[in-house]
Amino acid sequence: MEKETVRIENFSDAVFAIAITLLVLDLHAPETSTIKNGTELLSFLKGEWTSYLAFTLSFFSIFIMWVNHHKIFKQIYSRNTAIMFANGLILFLVTAVSYPTALLARFFEGEASNIAVAIYTGIFVLINLSYNLLWYTASSNKKLLRPEITNSAIKKIRNNYLYGLPTYLIAFGISFQYPTAALVISMALLIFWAVSSGKIKMIQE
Repeated sequence: MEKETVRIENFSDAVFAIAITLLVLDLHAPETSTIKNGTELLSFLKGEWTSYLAFTLSFFSIFIMWVNHHKIFKQIYSRNTAIMFANGLILFLVTAVSYPTALLARFFEGEASNIAVAIYTGIFVLINLSYNLLWYTASSNKKLLRPEITNSAIKKIRNNYLYGLPTYLIAFGISFQYPTAALVISMALLIFWAVSSGKIKMIQE
């Protein structure tokens, strides 16, 4: 069976690459006129720790999303309009990650930290839903998947993406009162998705 999703995958790879590159634009070096010596430069860099945290979280989030996107399209051999639009939703949300990342970097230390974290965790709720939508759209017609995939494998992949949704919702819900705890949960989810991408590979093999 000839794979029909090559153009979708190539386009998606380009969008992921752009989205991950946009993150670095919110990292700013100080003006030379404001820094007189190494001590002041070091002090400035220490004060920018929230920017580094936000950049790191978002970089690895998008990277792991790309890994999972790659793995999931190893299972999808054909495409239809619904798959293309479901994939488009993922790409739309991925490119939007840079904005809540900037909010997190600028407001995490202030009184608006709960709203900044809520927006940040909220977009990952939507991204998780979009991944679930993509797999549901693809797996609802087995003819769109690789020929040798089993019903058991289809179910395992479905459950894999569904398991993350409650945790994302918990992180979003508690972010209004406990923003730091919500970010810790987000970090734990990075590990979960990194491990789960390996499970999809094993299903493929």
